[in-house]
Amino acid sequence: VVPEIAARAHAERVAPMIEAVMGQAGLTLDDVDAIAATAGPGLVGGVMVGLVSAKALAMASGKPLLAINHLEGHALSPRLANAGLAFPYLLLLVSGGHCQILAVDGVGQYRRLATTIDDALGEAFDKTAKLLGLGYPGGPAVERLARDGDPKAVPLPRPLKGSAEPHFSFAGLKSAVLRAKEQQEKSVRAEPVEALSFLEESAGPEEKNGPSTSSGRAEVGGSARTDFAYSDADIAASFQQAAVDCLIDRLDYALTRAGHFPALVVAGGVAANQTVRAALENFAHRHAMRFTAPPLALCTDNAAMIAWAGCERLAAEEWGAGADFTGDPLDFVARPRWPLDPQAETARGAGVKA
Repeated sequence: VVPEIAARAHAERVAPMIEAVMGQAGLTLDDVDAIAATAGPGLVGGVMVGLVSAKALAMASGKPLLAINHLEGHALSPRLANAGLAFPYLLLLVSGGHCQILAVDGVGQYRRLATTIDDALGEAFDKTAKLLGLGYPGGPAVERLARDGDPKAVPLPRPLKGSAEPHFSFAGLKSAVLRAKEQQEKSVRAEPVEALSFLEESAGPEEKNGPSTSSGRAEVGGSARTDFAYSDADIAASFQQAAVDCLIDRLDYALTRAGHFPALVVAGGVAANQTVRAALENFAHRHAMRFTAPPLALCTDNAAMIAWAGCERLAAEEWGAGADFTGDPLDFVARPRWPLDPQAETARGAGVKA
């Protein structure tokens, strides 16, 4: 995504879109209670266009402005489709920009239990798709290709699996996919390649030292072939399985540290992956937790989840402030980075976002 081009496209489309949506709904600004808009985190150019438009509507209508953290939109979106989902719940937020485990105690009440120290899983899916010559978005393309592959064919690492550090790391896995693809293309017969060799040949110093288990090495999954005679589908399936193994391991560790939750919720673009969903549902069943995921249309970034987060926040704040609630100030600044839990301990790694 080119930020300036994206921002210009937003500017060209946002006003006609608002007019069309209001027309289809048969509503005017007099009919709405508040104006909710994403204020971050993300590419700030596009965010600013939407936020400025919302400010103009709020000023013109006299309605409160609700500046919404788009991660909160993901965090609360499962409650839009599942009215019975009550607080608290354990949230796995997994997208192209973030990979976090959070305890959701209420609207605006989030405790970060884990985050990625480098790449988000959605980014790793996209990079894997690019390496395999697949289209964009990469997540669905990798998932489709993986159906025809052997998830044990390629020896890939499970970075930080079994580690006492609570976080995720996917940069080394991404590098290992690159090395696996290169080995496949060279068709070189060799002994089984350990995941650490993938990391050392492809990664920088931080990646070499970062994605390791408590024993000091990245765990390798599967009973891999030794002649590199695997297909692109095998690479896709092996990558997807490694990613799932990392998610399950880190969730298991989060429960060990934070205790039991009534429900496990997954949200974000990667939540649309059916293999990921199935593994998480099985994990929740084993831990006597209800499993909830939003409909596929609400997994990737969307306006409905922002509107719903606005509804949730409006209800919560009006209940607390009553008639004194006036929303966010019109000079609210768009935020490229905006953690849900600003009190969370700083995690190591140059890729840490929140």
